[in-house]
Amino acid sequence: QLQASGGGLAQRGGSLRLSCAASVTSGRIYDMSWFRQFPGKQRELVAVISSGGNTNLADSVKGRFTISRDNAENTMSLQMNSLKPEDTAVYYCNVRIQFSTTDYRAYWGQGTLVTVSS
Repeated sequence: QLQASGGGLAQRGGSLRLSCAASVTSGRIYDMSWFRQFPGKQRELVAVISSGGNTNLADSVKGRFTISRDNAENTMSLQMNSLKPEDTAVYYCNVRIQFSTTDYRAYWGQGTLVTVSS
C-alpha cells in the first residue's frame, strides 16, 4: 500500500515536495519511482532511486528535482525546485517489490496533483 502526499499549487520558480510512504508486509522494496501524467498522455518516468541510492532523472527535470528515500522508513521524496508550468501534472509514486530472485511486482500510489502557475 502506497500513500502519496505533498501535491498542490506553486508559482513558477517555486518549490514543492512530494512524499510517498510504502507499507510492506512481505518482500523487500527494490526501487522506488515517481511518474507523472499529463492530460491525455501516458505516464512518464520522472525519477527512480534504487535500494542502494542510485538515481536516474528525466532530462526535463535534471538539476531541478531531487529524489531521495529512507530505506528504514520505506519512504521516498521528490523535491521539486524551479518549477515550471510544464511540470503541471498528476504525479504517481511507484514501488517495485522483490519477492524472490525472479518475482518483482510493481505497485502504484494514488496520484497527487501538482499545478504550477505562470
